[in-house]
Amino acid sequence: MCGIAGEVARGRSADLGAIARMAETMVPRGPDSGGFWSQGGIALGHRRLAIIDLSSHGQQPMHDPELGLTVAFNGCIYNYPQLRQELLGKGYRFFSHSDTEVVLKGYREWGDRVVDHLYGMFAFAVTEVDSGRVLLARDRLGIKPLYYTDTPDALRFASSLPALLAAGGVDTSIDPVALHHYLSFHSVVPAPHTIVAGVKKLPPGTIMRIEPDGTRTQHTYWEPVFERSAERSAWSDTEWEEAILASLRTAVERRLVADVPVGCLLSGGLDSSLIVGLLAEAGQHGLATFSIGFEAAGGEEGDEFKYSDIIARHYGTDHHQIRIDTARMLPALSGTIAAMSEPMMSHDCVAFYLLSQEVSKHVKVVQSGQGADEIFAGYHWYPPMAHAPDGDPGAALASYRQAFFDRDHNALNALLQPNWRLDDDIAGDFVHRHFASPGAATATDRALRLDTTVMLVDDPVKRVDNMTMAWGLEGRVPFLDHELVELAATCPPHLKTAYEGKGVLKEAARKVIPHEVIDRPKGYFPVPALKHLAGPYLDLVRDALHSDGARSRGLFDKTEVDRLLADPNGYHTPLRGNPLWQLGLLELWLAHHVDGVTTR
Repeated sequence: MCGIAGEVARGRSADLGAIARMAETMVPRGPDSGGFWSQGGIALGHRRLAIIDLSSHGQQPMHDPELGLTVAFNGCIYNYPQLRQELLGKGYRFFSHSDTEVVLKGYREWGDRVVDHLYGMFAFAVTEVDSGRVLLARDRLGIKPLYYTDTPDALRFASSLPALLAAGGVDTSIDPVALHHYLSFHSVVPAPHTIVAGVKKLPPGTIMRIEPDGTRTQHTYWEPVFERSAERSAWSDTEWEEAILASLRTAVERRLVADVPVGCLLSGGLDSSLIVGLLAEAGQHGLATFSIGFEAAGGEEGDEFKYSDIIARHYGTDHHQIRIDTARMLPALSGTIAAMSEPMMSHDCVAFYLLSQEVSKHVKVVQSGQGADEIFAGYHWYPPMAHAPDGDPGAALASYRQAFFDRDHNALNALLQPNWRLDDDIAGDFVHRHFASPGAATATDRALRLDTTVMLVDDPVKRVDNMTMAWGLEGRVPFLDHELVELAATCPPHLKTAYEGKGVLKEAARKVIPHEVIDRPKGYFPVPALKHLAGPYLDLVRDALHSDGARSRGLFDKTEVDRLLADPNGYHTPLRGNPLWQLGLLELWLAHHVDGVTTR
């Protein structure tokens, strides 16, 4: 788990100063060590968080002179011991015990198809030293980020968007397509777009090959199929439960591979509680678990300790309750925004940021329950999808939009100043195209596919990566094991939407964990102060929207902004977000990351 950076230049030597500036911004992602490698027009940089092979042999960028390859790698390959043995059997010699070297040798053996052999989360760049070819790759579920930008004579890439900005030469104007996604698609900006026009992101499950002459090809190597499987067509409900539990058990055990202790984030909900239960089954006694809570606001409770305590007591974990008062949370917002590679309006961001700060004092690796809602239909908008005709993506879009979109196209254009309005319904058209593409059997399957491959990647997964890595903490997500995702995608939707969502997972969980946390009302990381804006939080948003930078950008219609400020808590989006916080967060992010940045 680290941060990578690189440049592939044409007609000149690589700019090592730019690589150094990118790497410097990613020290929190990799606080243990750093390194650089360059040859001609290609340079790689790396910041390391040492998790596997803590010795100097695991440092990066890793160069293998025998194979003529160099790699910069971010992530963790959970099946690296098995791959190492396979490659040893093929005659390869290893100088480390790291998963990074397995990627290197695997590339020599399998070429681009090395990604098919990797079980884990990853973003990496492999350079063929003699030919000058470079391969960029991102894991199947996009757990690890990879951003890139084009300059007149180079391609640069990094694990974070701010790293690319630090290198200079980036068009920092706002991408209007991304802006429309952000303000309507609940702040989700699908790849390749980002809010910054000059920066793109490699989609999940994708490789990009860069040839010596600078030409590029891009290929999607993995997509889940949300259709029924012939070999599972006769499975009973019980067989589905047993298969899913077995697959999740394997996923949890895979994510124990480390040369440091592994803890667990415990919200008290079904997902994280089940992970703790399976870790206990795997022999993790005295497991370090961590929960966070905030002060109540607007009549809304700010913690769920009563549920996390049930699991902590049941399994005898080394449990840590982290209580955050309002005085501590407000200053943390600045660090939270600084840690965002892209603007994310979710109230959970500051919760994960503060939680990660405390957890990093105890362990370097944690497992987390993110992804279960998208994989097993835990959200409220999935059951209504069953009423949309399977052959009518427009009807499916209407149902999905009502539950998920923050505002419709007309309201969005009314919010924006005229020069930022677009004729096309950007987010609506995107979802419609996604729903109309083959590979999903029903309307519910289409929504699950969209959320698994797009929303999950650019909201919950990105949030966890950004906030944990801000404190040099590695977050592992067993619900996003690609084999489990593939299995769940073929599960009949009605089994997933049963019992108000995640039905098949709830029934499987009864074999492992106490029923009190299974049958409880659905919860989430509550941060009431960002939902019910008042006092200094409202002042922060007001100042951001009235700042010189905001006036210069001229994104929002003044009348609309004044209306929201006059009644800051009068309306919430269908997903319980505060639309005023959404606008303020965007301006706060732009002020921190973009204002003052030059194109050098």
